[in-house]
Amino acid sequence: RSRSKEEAAAIETELLRDYRFGQQQLIEIWGQACATAITKAYPLATLAKKQPTVLVICGPDQNGSIGLEYEPTIYHPKRSSQSLHQDFTVQCEKMDIPFLSYLPTEVQLINDAYNLVIDAMLGPEADHGNIKEPYSGILVTLKQIKTPIVSVDVPSGWDVEEPSQDGISPDVLISLTAPKKCAMRFSGKHFLAGRFLPYDIQKKIRA
Repeated sequence: RSRSKEEAAAIETELLRDYRFGQQQLIEIWGQACATAITKAYPLATLAKKQPTVLVICGPDQNGSIGLEYEPTIYHPKRSSQSLHQDFTVQCEKMDIPFLSYLPTEVQLINDAYNLVIDAMLGPEADHGNIKEPYSGILVTLKQIKTPIVSVDVPSGWDVEEPSQDGISPDVLISLTAPKKCAMRFSGKHFLAGRFLPYDIQKKIRA
């Protein structure tokens, strides 16, 4: 069943504290699960463009460091001060994954350049009622593009408890660990990145 923001945070705390998962380990598991879900939703052979390009838009929280079989470009407008996020950023840079210095406001440029846009921008931690720049401007752009959008955990602009008309309308949603309450109103293709969960936690989630 779907989970509230507090319930989802409690499950993550239990994984870290009682089951001795590491924060980096969880992010890497979620990232791999997201990559697998994306390749199932959009196999390379079905993409309209020969160049399998993906734009990954990252926010400042833990909402995703995602590895893809495609050729990703990352837009990370506000770098996090957390050492874990800085480590992932350095790893991407050392692997020559390109970073955009700005996001084009001309939506046709995004439509022409990318097969997919991965929304890893505003997750459960975000205050959807007080979205500030640069993220409010990015949302305006994402709501206009025709390129398919895949959202990680919570579509940017949505409240974790319920969908928001001010948010984007992704084609695919990938829930991390357990679906959040807003996912109950999502009508697109929905994946769950939760197979790694210990059996006792799986029972709690299904209860």
